[in-house]
Amino acid sequence: MTTSPHIVPTFQAIPRLVSDPVTELARMGTDASGQVVRLHLGPFRPYLVSHPDHVQQVLKTDWTNFVREGVFWRPLQRLIGQSILGEGEAWASARKILQPLFTARYTASLAEDMADIIAERIGELDDFARTGRPIDVEHQMTSIVNQAVIKVLFGGRITRETAEELAPEFATCATSIGFRMLFPFAPYSIRVPGDRAFLRSAKKIDEIVYPLIQQAQRENNNGKEVVSALLTARLEKEGRADLHQVRDDLVNIYGAASETTAMSLIWLWQVLHDHPQVNARLQEEVDRVVGGGPVRPSHVAEMPYLRMVLQELLRVYPNAWVVPRQTVADTEIGGVRIEAGSQILISPYTTHRLEEFWPRPLEYDPERWADEKNGRRHRYAFIPFGLGPHVCLGQHLFYVEASLVIANLMSKYRTVVANPQKLRPVPGGATLRPKQKLFLHLRPIERNRAA
Repeated sequence: MTTSPHIVPTFQAIPRLVSDPVTELARMGTDASGQVVRLHLGPFRPYLVSHPDHVQQVLKTDWTNFVREGVFWRPLQRLIGQSILGEGEAWASARKILQPLFTARYTASLAEDMADIIAERIGELDDFARTGRPIDVEHQMTSIVNQAVIKVLFGGRITRETAEELAPEFATCATSIGFRMLFPFAPYSIRVPGDRAFLRSAKKIDEIVYPLIQQAQRENNNGKEVVSALLTARLEKEGRADLHQVRDDLVNIYGAASETTAMSLIWLWQVLHDHPQVNARLQEEVDRVVGGGPVRPSHVAEMPYLRMVLQELLRVYPNAWVVPRQTVADTEIGGVRIEAGSQILISPYTTHRLEEFWPRPLEYDPERWADEKNGRRHRYAFIPFGLGPHVCLGQHLFYVEASLVIANLMSKYRTVVANPQKLRPVPGGATLRPKQKLFLHLRPIERNRAA
């Protein structure tokens, strides 16, 4: 028997989404207790899906009927092209080639170089600690993560100055599509706010990435950094290396591996300020495991509480606030009849706040992950990296990279938020980011001075 979706009429939906899209979309889903919601946005009427059973249907059991196409993907495709974030043969080919590069074992092989870069970059913050000047958290987290990811992707082929140019261009692309994400029915024949900035930044990204691919192709050194591994894999599979395809692969990987990690690390420091008991326990673990020495990848496995802190951070502030899909054929979700061509919105930010699956959903509590293996939580209640065939390949990289940044900072400094505040989540494309700037004081730990 079919049922009707929970309707949010136009006069409510549009003002709420314009004023606070992330929070209000989640509220629409939680108010409906996970029931399928239909948003009336004038002529555009997508369905919001948040119950884990429904999420599982879209991402896993019936995934071929829910594709990454349509009005929500069109703004991004101008940047990402055809690769791991796409559909069809391009996606299948890219995933087959990229998956071996992002296993836990391969990530571990890259982690030593990553640890060196992160330690060196965080060491440059000593001047801020010495003078008492606060660091701009967004700028520094983005810069540190960017350098680590660039090392993994391109090895030593890119200067620091050029690498520093990539992150802001990707950030511009992510934030400048906000209008088209909220009003996807706007025609592309006219310029809307953000279009010119997006196209300028996309062009600049190509001007940086293509020469690096060509350099790697000329060197042909079979290195373990991703661009060399990609060129080798594509040559073995296809007998040639389509530079445009390799460009799409690298842009997809960079976007997934850099901005998402950096955004998570911005939220972290305010969360630790708001939860001093969590901060104290995490600091104790870092001090005990790392001490005053350099942080190595082997330390990460010895810090289970840090892993719990990150898991809860991803629950409360998932990297993606919305995951769009388009139906291929008529179907039903939760008894609601869905026509072919309909837009489906999965919202991790909503699913992670359903009280049926997350007691005290608005409370940040790493302890809820203490007995994760023995828990009976619905597998699709926690989807920061998606699940199913399209699950994000970079989750191993995220946990290693984020852990190395946090452990390095906390082994050298006591961190104090300079301007504590309630951070408001806003969309940066499909990524969740805080609206406000956050600044952090770094207090050198005494043992570092003695050393």
